Amino acid sequence: MKYVRLGSSSLEVSNVCLGTMTWGKQNIQQDANEQLDYAQYHGVNFIDTAEMYAVPPTADTYGKTERIIGHYLQANPSRRENLVIATKAAGPGLSYIRGGSEITRKAVIQAVDDSLKRLSTDHIDLYQLHWPNYTSPHFAKHWPNMVDYTDVNATEEIEKMHDILQGLADCVAAGKIRYCGLSNDTPWGINQYVKLSEQHNLPRVVSVQNEFNLLHTKDWPYVIENCIHEDIAYLPWSPLASGALTGKYLNGSRPKGSRWTLMQRHGLFRDTAAVESAVQSLSDIAKQINLSPTQLALAWVNQVKGVTSTIIGATSMAQLEENIAAFELSLNETTLNQIDQWLKTYPSPY
Repeated sequence: MKYVRLGSSSLEVSNVCLGTMTWGKQNIQQDANEQLDYAQYHGVNFIDTAEMYAVPPTADTYGKTERIIGHYLQANPSRRENLVIATKAAGPGLSYIRGGSEITRKAVIQAVDDSLKRLSTDHIDLYQLHWPNYTSPHFAKHWPNMVDYTDVNATEEIEKMHDILQGLADCVAAGKIRYCGLSNDTPWGINQYVKLSEQHNLPRVVSVQNEFNLLHTKDWPYVIENCIHEDIAYLPWSPLASGALTGKYLNGSRPKGSRWTLMQRHGLFRDTAAVESAVQSLSDIAKQINLSPTQLALAWVNQVKGVTSTIIGATSMAQLEENIAAFELSLNETTLNQIDQWLKTYPSPY
C-alpha cells in the first residue's frame, strides 16, 4: 500500500480509500466488520462515509452507515487512532435531513455533532460538504443547458460559503473535526473556498471528492489541474461507475442484489447504449492483457497524475479483494495508449 499526504493537511492516507455507502442497505454489520478488518490488514487507513448513507438514500437508511462504523469502533477502540475517518454533511434536497434545507453555519455544527454520536468518536478527521448549495454539474448534469449558471447569484453564494466556513471553523476550534473538504464541486466553488479561507483566516479545504472513472473523465484536466496547483487532494468516487465498468451489466444482465437492481436517487443515468458499447470494448482490451475489466479500470484511475486516493466500495469480500489488489498493478505504455484511443472513441458515454 502506498501513502500520500492529504492535500495541505498533515494526514497521511492510503492511496486506496474504503467507501462504505452500501453498509446498512446491501451489507450488514458483520459484512462491514470483515471489510474493515481486511482493508486494514492490507494497509488501508482511509475510510469514507456520509450522514446520508446507506444508499439509495431514504429516511429509513439515513445515518445507518455511520452507526455501523460506530459499532465497529466501540468494539475495536484501539483501531481508531490508526484510521483517517471522513464523513460528509448532506446538501439541500432531502426532506428528512434538516428539512431539506441548505448547508449553513448552524447546520454544519448540528450535522457534525450528530455524526460524532453515530460514529462513536470524539473527532472526525476529514469533514466534507457532500454537495454544494448551488446546483453543480454532477450526477449527469454536465451537459450544456443542464445547469443555468447565468441564473446563479455569485455574491449570495459566496456569502453562504463564508457562513459555512465559519461553522467549520467553530468545529475545528472545538476539536470536533481536524480538516474540511468538498465533494461534487467545481473549480469555481473550490477557488471561492480557498479565497475565503485566506481572506478571513478560516480553515482551508484540503480535498475534493468527485466522480471520476473511465466513463466519466470530465474533471480532467480542469478540476485536477486546480487541485494540483492549490495543494488540494483529489479523491475519485465511483471509479467503477457504479459497477458498470466491471462488465457485470453487459447484455442486460442484472445480478441479484446489485446496484442497478435498486432504485437510484438520480436514476440509472449510466445505463445507456453508449455505456454498453464502451464497456464491451474496454472488456476486450482487458481480456487481451489478462486482466479483468475491474482491475483495468481501477489501475487506470490509480495512475492518473493528480489522483490522491481512490474511493472503492464492495458488497462482497471477493469484490473487495479484487479491488484492493488492482492497486498493485502497473499498466504499461502500450495499454495506456490503447486506453487513450478508447477514450477518444468513447469520450463521455453518459
